[in-house]
Amino acid sequence: MARYTGPKTKISRIFGEPILGNGKWLSKNSNPPGMHGAARKRKTLGEYALQLREKQKAKYTYGVLERQFRKTFEEASRRKGVTGENLIKLLEARLDNAVYRLGIAPSRGGARQLVAHKHVMVNGAVTNIPSFQLQPGDIIQLKPSAATKTGLTSAIKGKNPKFSWLDWNESEMTGTFIGYPERENVPENIKEQLIVELYSK
Repeated sequence: MARYTGPKTKISRIFGEPILGNGKWLSKNSNPPGMHGAARKRKTLGEYALQLREKQKAKYTYGVLERQFRKTFEEASRRKGVTGENLIKLLEARLDNAVYRLGIAPSRGGARQLVAHKHVMVNGAVTNIPSFQLQPGDIIQLKPSAATKTGLTSAIKGKNPKFSWLDWNESEMTGTFIGYPERENVPENIKEQLIVELYSK
């Protein structure tokens, strides 16, 4: 299960926003990485570069590599509706993303690790595939043996109320994937139309 393991702040500096963490270092050094820092003359990005940059941003944000991202895009294009919006919906319906949104893990990387180490159950069955696509009504919870570990449970914060497509039962510590979110409800700053244009070339 390959994933990006390089410096997170460097990636955040490329895009100028904290897509891989809290971005506390961006206020200290928000210049793009490379020689000469802010003094370097940078060309205006062309159409293709802007489209590629947006795709890279989406991949880093959701922790998806190229082949898996392309497969997700192909699935989005087969579904009815707007392809770009379908792409965001499918990315949001990934199990690791839902675990992160529910507040069970502090980051998508942490959520991916929880799932891969078989600490998460979907509808009562252990599921260790981070890219598992949730369906409306699916129940997400920690495995009973994992729920007794204070190291895991102490990190649970509970979901942000603005994520209306997920429901969190604090007393039972279970989450429900209610349905696919509308694009305007997803806070990520991704221009999905540019990704559609890139793959349409």
